[in-house]
Amino acid sequence: MKITNKMLAECLGTFWLVLGGCGTAIFAGGSVGFAGVALAFGLTVVTMAYGIGHVSGAHLNPAVSFGVWVNGRMSWKDMLLYWCAQIVGAIIAGAVLYGIAKAASMPIGNFAANGYGEMFAGAAGYHQISACGAFAVEAVLTFVFLIVILGATDERANTKFAGLAIGLCLTLIHLISIPLTNTSVNPARSISQAIFSEDALAMPQLWLFIVAPLVGAALAGLCYKCIAPKEK
Repeated sequence: MKITNKMLAECLGTFWLVLGGCGTAIFAGGSVGFAGVALAFGLTVVTMAYGIGHVSGAHLNPAVSFGVWVNGRMSWKDMLLYWCAQIVGAIIAGAVLYGIAKAASMPIGNFAANGYGEMFAGAAGYHQISACGAFAVEAVLTFVFLIVILGATDERANTKFAGLAIGLCLTLIHLISIPLTNTSVNPARSISQAIFSEDALAMPQLWLFIVAPLVGAALAGLCYKCIAPKEK
């Protein structure tokens, strides 16, 4: 498959992840709650895993591509191209959500941006975690996410239900961490919402949701080599 096809697939897939996941949080979060938002993110991954997985692998996330590269399953050039496509797709989705919110005369507010501490002061159901705590949460959960992805897509595994396993893992990750950081584990998703958020802390805190997932993904890529080394 040509890299241009893969980039288009990643752009579309990440667009859908942000549109479906963040869109649910923005427009229906008050109705479906944290569980509903968590399920929405999981469903976006499941649907795109089977929709475009055969084209690009359906990474939909710069951290996933980074972990896959560290594990030796893709070139650094392809990884950078995936990053570009994923971030563009996420930003387009953020712009669409912003336009819909404006058309509905909704307040923009936090706009499903990620954050920690003071960002969620007084918000129902949220905990004010420290920066160190937020970094640990994002890094550890991304680590687990990548272990599941690398294992479920291993050529030695039964990959038929890989998309379902990965989507359910992302759902569980959101159930754990929405009340803490609004759940990132995906730099593209974080960038797209921070750009359009009206929360004064969204951009200053964005660095954590770029760095922590990449750290967790890199550790998972290395760790999976130890867990399941390829036979020589």
